Amino acid sequence: MDHATIGQIVKAHYKSGTYIGEVMEERGENYLIKVLAVIKHPLQGDLHNYGKTEDVFFHQRKALSYQEKMNVSKPAIHPFEEDVPDYLDSLKLAIDQLRTKLSKENKPFNEAALRSLDQLEQEYFKKRK
Repeated sequence: MDHATIGQIVKAHYKSGTYIGEVMEERGENYLIKVLAVIKHPLQGDLHNYGKTEDVFFHQRKALSYQEKMNVSKPAIHPFEEDVPDYLDSLKLAIDQLRTKLSKENKPFNEAALRSLDQLEQEYFKKRK
């Protein structure tokens, strides 16, 4: 998206996650975006060796927090015209979607990613129970 306006609600791809956010300011080739909801939870594992568990550092990647700011490249921004969902509801849905995808195949990588996702989910929601 070449041009967004301050205050516009957008879908933003950031690292390996996708978020709904509000444009806060323009920063050259990027926009500063405030996170309002999660569409796609970040992938787990080593992104440079995706699918591998041996001889790699298996990264645990958290979703960005509610109202956390991110610098996003202009081409990674798209208009978002729907109602913005509740952050925690959207986070839970994104986790469930990734879990469903990972559960389809019984591979060592998927098992490691599911364990990582389970730990993250406990951390995300432990304060709210």
